Amino acid sequence: MRLFTMTLAAALALAGAAQAADPAAGEADFKKCKACHSIVAADGTEVVKGGKTGPNLYGVIGRTIGTAEGFKYGNDLVAAGADGSVWDEASLAAYITDPKGWLKEKTGNPKAKTTMSYKHKKGAEDMAAWLATLTD
Repeated sequence: MRLFTMTLAAALALAGAAQAADPAAGEADFKKCKACHSIVAADGTEVVKGGKTGPNLYGVIGRTIGTAEGFKYGNDLVAAGADGSVWDEASLAAYITDPKGWLKEKTGNPKAKTTMSYKHKKGAEDMAAWLATLTD
């Protein structure tokens, strides 16, 4: 039984490694996001021309949640970052998969609301991996 458990654990670990995030796929998939989000570097270079409904996503990985300069966030997203939490690839992927559910869990507020209505159904890890490459 112990050999079976160790074999199963090894197989699951390999399966996870085989499904590593693909930044190139995330870049291609960003077309779904640019209706609301742009990506503009700190020096003003426009990486992706997009909407202004959502915050600029340049440098989002490593940024304190709810703090992009010049963007007015909803109260619950600001509360999610009030403890100093920063976006990492895992948290961003979870957020874009289910923004409202993620906020409820993160803040502990069952009535938490989000201003992001879109749910990224598949490839959220790829999107987060690509966004992680966009930083100074």
